[in-house]
Amino acid sequence: MEQFDTIIVGAGTAGQTAAFDLAAEGQKVAVIDESATPGGVCALHGCQAKKWFYEVAETIARCRHLRQFGITVQPEVSWAEILQAKNAFTSKVPAGTIANLQGNGIDYRRGSARFVNDSTLAMGGEELHGDTLIIATGAKPAQLPIPGWEHLIDSNDFLALPQLPERIAFIGGGFISFEFAHFAARLGATPGQIHIFEAQERPLGPFDGGMVALLVEASTAEGIQLHTGVGVAAISKTTAGYRVELASGVSFVVDLVVNGAGRLANIDSLNLAAAGIESSRRGITVDPWMRTTNERVYAVGDCAASLQLARVADMEGHIAASSIIARQTGEETAAIDYRVVPAVLFTYPQLAMVGKTEEQLQEEGVTYWQSHDSHLSWPTYRRVGMRHAAYKILVDAEGKILGAHFLSDNSTGLINTCKQAMLDGTTVADLHRSNIMAPYPSRESDLIYMLNPLLE
Repeated sequence: MEQFDTIIVGAGTAGQTAAFDLAAEGQKVAVIDESATPGGVCALHGCQAKKWFYEVAETIARCRHLRQFGITVQPEVSWAEILQAKNAFTSKVPAGTIANLQGNGIDYRRGSARFVNDSTLAMGGEELHGDTLIIATGAKPAQLPIPGWEHLIDSNDFLALPQLPERIAFIGGGFISFEFAHFAARLGATPGQIHIFEAQERPLGPFDGGMVALLVEASTAEGIQLHTGVGVAAISKTTAGYRVELASGVSFVVDLVVNGAGRLANIDSLNLAAAGIESSRRGITVDPWMRTTNERVYAVGDCAASLQLARVADMEGHIAASSIIARQTGEETAAIDYRVVPAVLFTYPQLAMVGKTEEQLQEEGVTYWQSHDSHLSWPTYRRVGMRHAAYKILVDAEGKILGAHFLSDNSTGLINTCKQAMLDGTTVADLHRSNIMAPYPSRESDLIYMLNPLLE
């Protein structure tokens, strides 16, 4: 039986991060990944890959909004060329992943692994023992209990389509559906023939309800049709396309049906029970140091019952590695803190949030003050023809930010400023003062106008 200090199952961003940290500390590390294309969802099919489509979609959206502000001819779009550019990037990821691991002295092995006991993995005909182990197997698209679900494609398939059809239905009203619907609306699908079907009464549950309503309004203006409170009864293939039949009896015929119902932890084949590792539908149960119910085993990234975001996965990888080293040295190590995690929906406009929503504060009985406005007519937005820009900033009695929400074309910069203010405990008065000399005019310089009502 081969011995390692740490064995990591999964070569995505979380697994790689932990592997590099541990190897740098002199550990003997092995990384096992069953995919023929290691590198993880983020690089190959998620955050990195989708941005090739987003950047073009944003440019098209801007040009459309600027029709009466100087853009007289709209650009032509080639989905095939975007795909080619994306593939040129992603095709290098697997080889680069293996080279980086091996170049750092990490033993990379391709294959599937399953637990034999609390510290041993079976891989093919051999067994590998680790003093500690890390599960970083990521997530996979959730299967929908709908007759005809085999006709659906998943998000990986969508980003590999050779061409974009005109009529598209997305099942589920989450991140994937909204982002891809916005891509489709700008990159070739027919306005009014892009549908999102959501079983709940409102989509995008983690986001602030009022901000979501404004994004829905902006989406509708771009020809995206949202159907909420509906159940999909069946999907069938016809000579005219795919028929999406709702429980109400209403049906829609489209050229493509996309599973946008999210992802579930990819842990079914690991035989977790043999190692005493507990899990739920959300993923593997972990503590703030990423330890599972087996003290020798850690779980990081999308397979853990935490937030499915790439940078969260990176931080979890760092936390797990630090915890493993501290376990050997007896030193204390920091736990992960999920309270200030920014999330950005790459629609156009982008919807971003950090901290609490207004609904959460009300449910928790927390007293708060807010500055909020929608359909902003500030010059910043008039110049680019954006009609649906909005913001909401929530603070406590001390003037510290409890939550921040932006609907804008540069939400990433705005939300990161608020994230840092929350981490540092900065009051809105101090944040206002420090941003007076922000580059002007810009989205960031507008932050002082958003904060003004909270200073009164």
